[in-house]
Amino acid sequence: MKSTERRLNAILNNVTVAIFLIDEKRHCVFMNKAAEELTGYSQEEARGRSLREVVHHPLLDDRPCSSGDRLTGQAFYEREKTQGEEVFLHKDGHFYSAFFTASPAAGDDGQPLGTIIEMRDLTEEKAREAALRESEDPFRNMADHAPVMMWVTDPTGYCTYLNRQWYEFTGQTPEEAKGYGWLEATHPEDRKRAEAEFTRANDLQTSFRAEYRLRHVSGTYRWAIDAASPRFGDGGDYLGYVGSVVDIDDRRKAEEQLALKEEQLRLALDVAEIGQWDVDQASGRMFWPPRVKAMFGISPDVPVTLDDFLNGVHPEDRDRTREAYSAACDPDVRALYDIEYRTVGKEDGITRWVAAKGRGLFSTQGICFRVIGTAIDITRRKRGEIRLRELNERLEHEVTHRTAERNRVWEMSRDLLAIMGFDGRLKAINPAWESTLGRNMETLLSLSFKEQVHPHDHAAGEEAMRRLLRGETVERFEDRLAHADGSWRWISWTLVPEGDVFYAVGRDVTSEKEAAWELGHAQEALRQSQKMEAMGQLTGGVAHDFNNLLTPILGSLDLLQRKGLGGEREQRLIEGALQSADRARTLVQRLLAFARRQPLQAAAVDVGKLVGGMADLLASTTGPQVRVVVEVADDLPPARADPNQLEMALLNLGVNARDAMPQGGTLRITATRDSVRSNRGALKRGHYVRLSVADTGVGMDEPTVARAIEPFFSTKGIGKGTGLGLSMAHGLAAQLGGALTISSREGVGTNIELWLPISTLVPSHDKTVSARVFTDHARGLALLVDDEEVVRASTADMLEEFGYEVQEADSGEAAMALVAQGFRPDLLVTDHLMPGMTGVELASALRAQFPELPVLVVSGFAEFEGVAPALPRLTKPFRSAELEECLAALTTNGWPNSEMNA
Repeated sequence: MKSTERRLNAILNNVTVAIFLIDEKRHCVFMNKAAEELTGYSQEEARGRSLREVVHHPLLDDRPCSSGDRLTGQAFYEREKTQGEEVFLHKDGHFYSAFFTASPAAGDDGQPLGTIIEMRDLTEEKAREAALRESEDPFRNMADHAPVMMWVTDPTGYCTYLNRQWYEFTGQTPEEAKGYGWLEATHPEDRKRAEAEFTRANDLQTSFRAEYRLRHVSGTYRWAIDAASPRFGDGGDYLGYVGSVVDIDDRRKAEEQLALKEEQLRLALDVAEIGQWDVDQASGRMFWPPRVKAMFGISPDVPVTLDDFLNGVHPEDRDRTREAYSAACDPDVRALYDIEYRTVGKEDGITRWVAAKGRGLFSTQGICFRVIGTAIDITRRKRGEIRLRELNERLEHEVTHRTAERNRVWEMSRDLLAIMGFDGRLKAINPAWESTLGRNMETLLSLSFKEQVHPHDHAAGEEAMRRLLRGETVERFEDRLAHADGSWRWISWTLVPEGDVFYAVGRDVTSEKEAAWELGHAQEALRQSQKMEAMGQLTGGVAHDFNNLLTPILGSLDLLQRKGLGGEREQRLIEGALQSADRARTLVQRLLAFARRQPLQAAAVDVGKLVGGMADLLASTTGPQVRVVVEVADDLPPARADPNQLEMALLNLGVNARDAMPQGGTLRITATRDSVRSNRGALKRGHYVRLSVADTGVGMDEPTVARAIEPFFSTKGIGKGTGLGLSMAHGLAAQLGGALTISSREGVGTNIELWLPISTLVPSHDKTVSARVFTDHARGLALLVDDEEVVRASTADMLEEFGYEVQEADSGEAAMALVAQGFRPDLLVTDHLMPGMTGVELASALRAQFPELPVLVVSGFAEFEGVAPALPRLTKPFRSAELEECLAALTTNGWPNSEMNA
C-alpha cells in the first residue's frame, strides 16, 4: 500500500500541472511540487490549512472575499466540476494568472470526501499575448501613418488589412476593399495581369513587384508600384503577404520627359561630334552610340559590355583608366572621371586616343547605380602633341631655346602659375595673376598666400598643405582669392610638391560657380512654383466639398431663424451657429481665392473711389494708434477687378499691417497707374493699377517673405489668424491677370502691392432689385435639380417658402424625363457640375423648348467653364435671402438668348 502511495506521489510530483487534494473541511491534504512552485508554500506549510490560506485571492474593496465569491469555491457549494481563469496572489506578494479545474471527490456511498483542484500557470502565456498586442499596435499605427499604401493577406490571398492611405487614395470603404476588393480599384486593362502576377507569387510564396494603374478617389487612374514579400511564422508556416503600393504616376511622367530631353541631348552631342556613354552599374549594360563604338573600332550594331570597354583600352593605359573609373564609382571619393587613354580597335586594330569625362550617380544610400559621361576622339590632337614632344626632346640640347619656350609658356598662360614655399609665401608668379586679381605682382608677392585667401577657405588650405607635405599631388582644390575691387575669385588648383617647394597651376572658375548657383536658384524657384500649384489644386478641391457641406447647414439654420422657432435661448444658439457657418463660408472663399478658383464677378472698378470709401472702415479697424493715409493718383484709370473680393483683400492687408505695428505707426494706401515693359516673374508685361499697402511695422526676414503667401502660414501665433489673408490676396490678383509683390525689411516695415490690369470698360453702378417684389409675386412650378440630396432638400424648403411648388430631380437626365412626361416648369434652379448632363446643358435643352424659362445655376464648384459671364448663378453655400435676391433679379432682368453659348 505504501509503495503504491509512493509511486502515486512520484507521478504527481513530476507532472507540470499544480494539483491540490482538499478534504471535506476544505483543508489541504496534498500538494505536488508544481503546486508548491505556483503558490510559494511547501506541502508541509500547506498541509492542514484551508485552501484560501494557500491560494490567496486579491482583496476586493480592501476586504478578503469568501471562497464562495470565487469560481474555485463553487465546487464546494455546487458539488459539481468547475473550471475557469482567475488571478491569485503568490506567497512573495506577486500576482499570477492561472486556469483551474475543481472536481468534487465522493466515496463509494456517494458522500463527499473532498475536492481535487488542478491549476495551470498562465503568466507566460498572458505575457506573450500582451507582447503580441503591443507588437501589432505599433505596426498598425506605423502603417496608418506611412506615406504609402500598405496591405496584408492571409495564406489564401484574402486581403485582411489595408492601411488608411489605401482608403484615402482609392476612396473605397473597408467593405468594398475587403478580400479581393482591391482588384475593383485596378484599371480594367491591368486587372487580369495584376491578379495573375499576385496569384502566381502567392502559389510560389515568393516576393513580387508589379506596376499597374490604380483608380484614385477623384475617378482618374494613376500608375502605382505594388511590391510585397511573403511572411512566415516561427515554425516556418506560410502566413500570407505584406506589401506596399506607391503612387508613381508623377515619376512615370517625369521619366517620359527625361527620355525626351536625353534624346535632345544625344542629338546635340551628335552635332558637336561628342560621344555620350552610360553604364548601368547593377547590370553592367552600356549605352554606346555609334560614335563611341567607332573610337574602339567596333561596328555600330555590335552590342558592348563593360568588359569590352576595359579590354579595348591600350594595355599601358588600362590600369590607370580602371583606377580612375573606380574612383568615380567609389561613394567615399566620387571623383570626376577625367582621363585620356589609347584604344586598340577590336575589329580594325587601329590605335586611337580618347579623352573621356564622366561622373557617378549615387542613390541616397550612397550606392553608385550609373556612370555617365562623354568621349571625344583626340587622335589628331595627340599626334600633334606627340610631334611637339618629339620636337621638344630634340630641343632639350639647346638650352636657350628650351628656356625661351618655358618663359613663353610662363608669360602667356592664362592660368595662374606659381612657385610657393611650404611657409605659405609666393616665390614666383606669372603675369596671369595680375589680370585675374587686379593687383600688381609686387603687391601679390609681398603678401602671404593666406592673406589673399578668403577666411572661410583657410581650413581647406591647411589640409591641402598637409597633403603636399606628405608628398601627395593635390588636384582640383578650390579656394577664393581676393580681387582688387573687393570681390572674390574662385580658383581651381593643381598642386605638385617638389623638394622644399611646390608648383601651383590655378584656373579661374568664378563664372562656372556663378552659373551653377544661378541654375540651383532657378531649380529652387521651379520647385516652389510647383509646390504652390499643387497646394492650389488641393485647396480648390477641399473648398468645393465644404461648399456642399455648408449649403444645407446654412440654409437650415437660416430657415429656423426666420421662422422664429424656439425660445430666446434657442434663437441665440441658432444665431451663434449661423455666425460660425458664415465664418466657415468666408474661410472657403479665402481658400478659393488662394487657389484662384473663386467665382469672380470681374468688372471695371474705380479703385480710387473704392479705397476712399473704405478709409473710415480701415481707420476704425486698425485703431487710434495707427495713422491711415490714402493717396490716389488723379489720372487713375479703372481696374479690372471684383469689387467685393478687392474690398476683402484690402481689409485683410490692413489688419495684417495693424498686427505688424503693435506700438502704432502709419498705414499708407497708395493707388497709382504703372506699366511693366518686360515680364518680371509672375508680373507680365502690360498696364496696371498698382494698389500699395505699406506699413511701418516690424517687417519680415527673407525666409518669411518667401513663405508669406502660403496658405495657413502665419507669424501671429496660434489662434491669432487663419494665415489666409495674403494667400487670398495673391490668388485674387493672379486670377485677375495681375500679381502680388512683397518688399519688406526687418525693423523698417512691409509694402504689399496688388497689380490689377487696367480695364477698357467704364465703371458702372449696380442696380438693385427689390426682393420683396419678387416674394409677393413668386408663384408657379419650380424644377430643382441637384445630385446632392441634402442640398436639394434645403433649397426646396426655401423655394416652397417663396410660394413655389417644387419638383425635384437628382440629375439632368431625370429632369428631362419629367419634362418629357408633361411637366411644364415656370422656373429652373439647377446645380452646374453633376454626373452626366451639366446644369448649363440642361438649361440649354429646356430653353430650346421653353424660350422664356427663367434659369438660375447653383454650384459648389468655383469653375464655370463654358458658362456666359452674365448667366444668373449663385455659389454654394447661400442663405434664403441670397437666393431670394437672385430670383428677384432673374424674374426682373430675364436671361438673354444671346448669352447661352458665350
